[in-house]
Amino acid sequence: MTQKKVATLSFGDDRESVELPILSGSMGPDVIDIRTLHTQSGVFTYDPGFLSTASSSSEITFIDGGKGILLYRGYPIEQLAKQCDFMDVCYLLINGELPNKKEKVSFDKIIKDHSMLHEQLVRFFSGFRRDAHPMAVMVGVVGALSAFYHEAMDISDAGHRELSAFRLIAKLPTITAMAYKYNIGQPFVYPRNDLDYAENFLHMMFALPTEEYKPNPVMVRAIDRILILHADHEQNASTSTVRLAGSSGANPFACVSAGIACLWGPAHGGANEACLNMLEEIGSVSRIDEYIKRAKDKNDSFRLMGFGHRVYKNFDPRAQLMRETCHEVLNELGLHNDPLFELALELERIALEDEYFISKKLYPNVDYYSGIVQRALGIPTFMFTSIFAMARTVGWVAQWSEMISDPEHRIGRPRQRYTGKTVRNV
Repeated sequence: MTQKKVATLSFGDDRESVELPILSGSMGPDVIDIRTLHTQSGVFTYDPGFLSTASSSSEITFIDGGKGILLYRGYPIEQLAKQCDFMDVCYLLINGELPNKKEKVSFDKIIKDHSMLHEQLVRFFSGFRRDAHPMAVMVGVVGALSAFYHEAMDISDAGHRELSAFRLIAKLPTITAMAYKYNIGQPFVYPRNDLDYAENFLHMMFALPTEEYKPNPVMVRAIDRILILHADHEQNASTSTVRLAGSSGANPFACVSAGIACLWGPAHGGANEACLNMLEEIGSVSRIDEYIKRAKDKNDSFRLMGFGHRVYKNFDPRAQLMRETCHEVLNELGLHNDPLFELALELERIALEDEYFISKKLYPNVDYYSGIVQRALGIPTFMFTSIFAMARTVGWVAQWSEMISDPEHRIGRPRQRYTGKTVRNV
């Protein structure tokens, strides 16, 4: 019989030591189970940002930032990005296995059948100002989906959860594209069931009633890869937000709307937009040295955006894949001589060769390249985070459904270290 592992916590006062179980996962660090800590000792742990706390058990995504590993259901992201499309990945994240041919055909059809929006919901867009940020529109419209699907809102029913997942994955490209069309004053373009997921999204984004639109296959593959690489990323801020909202029993549309709101924060989903803004600030290749010096100066607040990653301490495994896509798109469109893209590629070259960046492992990350790709595709920077939200929706619904079906899940209720006034009288 295997002996159970425990951790012993000793106190510097007269309290007795506490033994806490150590739990192991299939990969990654062990965790100390502190659920009985307060009962046994009267103390809580203190972990701002929960950076050392495992809030859940999950079978969906695994990250080893030190080794540059990202797995979806055990599959390396490099293999999925090269051998699968986004619908394969969606099926995998939701069901735990990649689909066979029959399952893939059926799943594709289900998603296409749910891509339309209720016409009453389409009218919601007209209630926003034309210059509203698309993320603001998406927070409202996605949350409003809960007003249209009363027949499948029992979150304890696995069939209802699955149907909600289908609806969210299917409708997010339509909502995202409509938010863009509304912003620029063009008519909405409805989804088409004869087009694949990424192809359909580009069609809804860029087609006009006045002429036929045929998405370039290289552009379609680029969007598909962006969606795959951003589909899930373990317990990040927005995913944790979705889980926390869902822990109260809230409906999945409200939970995903909360996730979108969290992703909108510049510290989370705005990285690729910040990269493009930085490139525009630098302006030309001739000014790169000036900004490299500023980035190295500890007394200068300037930082090179899109380099390094708070999770990946070595390299971002998604970055090389996005780099390949970046060069494919620039070659296809003949944009290597465009001033902004020329600047981006030269900055990339310097960062990959400069000893300062190499020693600190400040390699270009996925956001650096995805921003360049989206700009090349004609997608304005204010839409970048919306496309991120569209991609991440499948991860959110997979994580939400997993949490609801977990018998150990509880309503989220973080504790605090109170530092306010002690008891006083009026």
